[in-house]
Amino acid sequence: MKFINDLKSLKDSQSPCVATIGNFDGLHLGHQTILANLKEKAKDYNLPLTVISFEPLPTEYFMHEPPARIYPLRDKVKMLANLGVDNFLCLKFNASLASTDPNDFILNILINSLKVKYLSVGDDFRFGYKRGGGFNMLQSVGAANGMIVEDTKTQTQQGERISSTRIREALAKGNIQTANSLLGHEYKLSGRVRHGDKRGRTINFPTLNLKVPTLIAPQRGVYAVSIHGLSDKPLSGVSNLGKRPTVNGIENRLETHVFNFHNDVYGKHICVELIEFIREEYQFNDFDALKAQINIDAQKAKTILGI
Repeated sequence: MKFINDLKSLKDSQSPCVATIGNFDGLHLGHQTILANLKEKAKDYNLPLTVISFEPLPTEYFMHEPPARIYPLRDKVKMLANLGVDNFLCLKFNASLASTDPNDFILNILINSLKVKYLSVGDDFRFGYKRGGGFNMLQSVGAANGMIVEDTKTQTQQGERISSTRIREALAKGNIQTANSLLGHEYKLSGRVRHGDKRGRTINFPTLNLKVPTLIAPQRGVYAVSIHGLSDKPLSGVSNLGKRPTVNGIENRLETHVFNFHNDVYGKHICVELIEFIREEYQFNDFDALKAQINIDAQKAKTILGI
């Protein structure tokens, strides 16, 4: 998949494409259905499939307290590639883009730069200055410029709409099973193993540390986990997601202890699958109290994982 973050990088020879626009946070079952349908359209047109999104997301730009993300950008990029998307255009959402006239957005970005021949968006999609553009404008301007615009169909599960909002709510409650059923895949966070404070080593409990965004959807706390990328088969472990208040932590981290694993893997890319929530993160009176709780958490994780 080609990652594009600057329209200036598009050449005059840019191939026409089939496209969709959205946040695509979570790439849940509804998103997957949209992309599967678009892949068929791309085959019919014999054109590449392009997904258009924004960074930061518009809600993050405009809202004082935006909703947490289901996945960091790096995970979204990886999943889009795995779903067979050919191009991912990630536009920088700033004051200039926010103030773009809706008609200019259609003509300059969709038609002249990307050469979109077929566009699929929700019929409630809004864009441009003060959200002045909508589905009807897209269809009207598109029809005059050789771009077909159709709306995406809402996907439901057991009579309820599949949405990123529902998934965020499930993750915020530590309800991984519900989130997974809406996502259509196991919830994982990925990244390269970074150096941490190495306090875990002092209590024979070393951890693999991943930096994660502050605004991430899962409830802060301890999870039984499965770790992918360290061996041919997933390994079992226990993770803490949060800022580690007992040791005056500042940045948000996912710290994972892998059971019966002692290799040096700094810099290695891993995926940590959250299996089941164990408890909330909270501040202990001292490090000894934290150490005692860690042993309890580890035993609970082993029981959950059947070790």
